[in-house]
Amino acid sequence: MAARKLPIGIQGFEGLRKDGYVYVDKTEYVYHLVHEGKPYFLSRPRRFGKSLLLSTMKAYWEGKKELFAGLAIEKLEESNPQAWASYPVFYFDFNGANYQKKTALEDIIDEQLRRWEKDYHMIASEKVSLGERFRNLIIEASNKTGLRCVVLVDEYDKPLLDVIDHPELQDHNKEVFKGFFSTLKSFDEYIQFIFITGVSKFHKVSIFSDLNQLRDISMAEEYAALCGITEKEIDQYFPDEIAAFAKRRKMTVQDCRDALKTQYDGYHFHPEGEAVYNPYSLLTALMDKDFGSYWFETGTPTFLIQRLRKNLFDVRKLTDQTIYSSESTLKDYTGDSLDPIPLLYQTGYLTITDYDAKRRRYTLSFPNEEVRYGFLESLMPAYVPKATAGNGLDIFTLDEAVESGNLEQIRNVLTGLFAGITYTLETDPFEHYFQAVIYLVFTLLGKFCQCEMHTYTGRIDCRVQTRDYIYLFEFKRDDTAQAALAQIDSKDYALPFIADSRKLYKIGVSFDSESRTLKDWAAAE
Repeated sequence: MAARKLPIGIQGFEGLRKDGYVYVDKTEYVYHLVHEGKPYFLSRPRRFGKSLLLSTMKAYWEGKKELFAGLAIEKLEESNPQAWASYPVFYFDFNGANYQKKTALEDIIDEQLRRWEKDYHMIASEKVSLGERFRNLIIEASNKTGLRCVVLVDEYDKPLLDVIDHPELQDHNKEVFKGFFSTLKSFDEYIQFIFITGVSKFHKVSIFSDLNQLRDISMAEEYAALCGITEKEIDQYFPDEIAAFAKRRKMTVQDCRDALKTQYDGYHFHPEGEAVYNPYSLLTALMDKDFGSYWFETGTPTFLIQRLRKNLFDVRKLTDQTIYSSESTLKDYTGDSLDPIPLLYQTGYLTITDYDAKRRRYTLSFPNEEVRYGFLESLMPAYVPKATAGNGLDIFTLDEAVESGNLEQIRNVLTGLFAGITYTLETDPFEHYFQAVIYLVFTLLGKFCQCEMHTYTGRIDCRVQTRDYIYLFEFKRDDTAQAALAQIDSKDYALPFIADSRKLYKIGVSFDSESRTLKDWAAAE
């Protein structure tokens, strides 16, 4: 049987349907949205299908009934005599542009307005502002068609996120939006429907303050699976692809499903909502029949890495189930907040794993293994710039040493990795910094690594386990390695492993504050 066409990177609904791609039917959600409200906002991470969703809405409002044959919305609209009218649709797409130039945002808006002005035989005047031109367009389109207008805005925040490290340019783009989208409030009688998508909700942007009735469905339970792919949808749409994947990898179908779930599932946009898979990663994995880190290959979170370092964020928290947040913090990102947590959530690097209704407090963590290891790998160059393959100081060399119990090689690699690491702040938490480096290095090796593990007598700084070995690390600053080793013994840190058949090594490590290097090392069995 020929392989079916999977819609990897396909953002246009009309092309997807006409060209025979597999379509995971989300049109029941579209039906409820267009019949139950007017202005909406949806935040989802990149590559989660927001553009395809808006393209689907565009086709619906343009009355292209033939594209929806066999889909849920076709049956739902059977008894609606007003269905499938062709409304005037204004679709703003802010993807794919470089916003580093001051007038870039204005140029994109101007280009889109000119196209519509041509369609409605209007002449734009340079003396008229972008907002006035949009108002004139809405009035003209409504008068000519006898129908109110539909406004769809895709990735409104890209002109803001792209210049997140340039506050003046970001403020400029906010002002452009303020003047432009105020139309959506003042000309409400000409507008039938508004849907805005983005990664983050900058609540100081007037697009939200002006639209007082804007409904943010980003954390609404009934729309938790609006973007992404659920377990039920995998069973319905992709059984053949799963079977072919399992056969290629010499796995059972169930083992293949379990591995895909571990790698790509786990996104929760409401505590009680359905979990969803990252659609881009899942579809690419089904196409390639491999468990790759596909989402991270499309872009690295450079600005997030810089923000974590700048704010001295303890990266070990990312896997300790100890990251908490309120709903208002997760939904309303100011753009100038020092707290990286809401941005990590909105961009898809953290997701909801628990909710305390009494405290109205969310617990966050990595959604899956792809994000966990991909994000930590992205952190490595910021913390360990010398960890490059081929120089003997990479984590692959370290992996061989850890697996074989070669303590001398472990010491050599770690010493080389830490040598020459620069610091930009005098207030860097020195000891915690090195613990974070240890944590990153060993976690990326795929070993079970736990930092500050609690025992009945205290906390072990770091524990690393392999199939044959257990390593207990204790770190000291401006003290001796022997003192660190003595603490392991005096606190009985090895006692919980007394019945373990694996060989256990106790390792004391000393760091020097002045040279900021690994200075001393002592090990014992």
